[in-house]
Amino acid sequence: MKIYKDYIDKLLDGIKIEWKTLGEVAKTYGGLSGKNKDDFKNGNAKYISYKNIFNNIKINFDSLEAVKISASEKQNEVKYGDVLFTASSETVDEVGISSSVTTKFDEKVYLNSFSFGVRFNDNIQIIPEFSKYLFRSHFMRAQITKTASGVTRFNISKSRFNKIKIPIPPLSVQAEIVCILDAFTELTTELTTELTARKKQYSYYRDLLLNFDNGEIEWKTLGEVAQYSKIRINCDQLDKTNYVGVDNLLQNRAGKKESNYVPIEGNLTGYCNNDILIGNIRPYLKKIWQADRAGGTNGDVLVVHPINGAINPRYLYHVLADEKFFDYNMQHAKGAKMPRGNKSKIMEYHFPVPKNLDVQERIALTLDKFDTLTNSITEGLPREIELRQQQYEYYRDMLLDFPQDIA
Repeated sequence: MKIYKDYIDKLLDGIKIEWKTLGEVAKTYGGLSGKNKDDFKNGNAKYISYKNIFNNIKINFDSLEAVKISASEKQNEVKYGDVLFTASSETVDEVGISSSVTTKFDEKVYLNSFSFGVRFNDNIQIIPEFSKYLFRSHFMRAQITKTASGVTRFNISKSRFNKIKIPIPPLSVQAEIVCILDAFTELTTELTTELTARKKQYSYYRDLLLNFDNGEIEWKTLGEVAQYSKIRINCDQLDKTNYVGVDNLLQNRAGKKESNYVPIEGNLTGYCNNDILIGNIRPYLKKIWQADRAGGTNGDVLVVHPINGAINPRYLYHVLADEKFFDYNMQHAKGAKMPRGNKSKIMEYHFPVPKNLDVQERIALTLDKFDTLTNSITEGLPREIELRQQQYEYYRDMLLDFPQDIA
């Protein structure tokens, strides 16, 4: 740690870092307004989604989405150098997540309505590649979360947000820090690429194992082999280990993390061991978990209970963890501002079911081995990526820990 402190001191060479509030150095702007669900069908313009911001420290311009914009509309456009933020979330830890616009582009690009942008004044020199690290650092995240308020959903207060203080180091210092942190992220990227290849391998073998002759299987709807949980549960039966909000389901891999918020009142749905819990609200429609305990959840998570003797629960989990199901779920989601899963349509989802339960079990066991390799947080590549990420975050926070005159 002292080595890096000495390195920063040498890099600054006695230069005093200027700290300013965001309100002094930048302006904020909102996302799309006045849109309905039909505007997001066959759009003529591109926009940056909530998910794009949440999942990337810099905007991925290969995954922009379409929206209909008329010539008479006055919508805010995104520009190179802007920093984009998610405006709300179910947990305070996930509100105000940032992503920088590091790509120069000529076309008009807009912003999701549940997000907002920050544009630095012309006289403020902030390298976009530097801002992508700055606003995800520990000390900046600590400031940002303090600007949010809420109980079951947290929203950023723009007035408090504009009072956040940021350091403005010389461009040469920004560039040097970017060079160091880019090297750390490149290591993680290489491992992530390998993990992606493993996931493709898993998907290949899953599709192969689920490719049956017609005589061996029956095509059934989800409603024929499972049902929604009818269990009602009181909040006093729950704690952070058995309460599940959509934020507690791990993104893009099966699992659950402990809750940092447990409701103390309300009408909740109970789940049992082997039940399957599915995220029921954008952008969490791809979250899924097979319960290994009993507990309860709220309306943002669907609880599917396999019918005893109709299907192997683990086989059903693998079917529903397939990208085909997620695409189906997202396609039929209802609602303009915050689409939810369509319960009736979900229960109409068709998939092949081997007539023999022993065959279902063998397939599930085989897929579990691939699942462990690609998705476990304690084994294989995910664990290595997690360690690399921790290392990167440690040095990022250290490199960005500039001295501040608080007098």
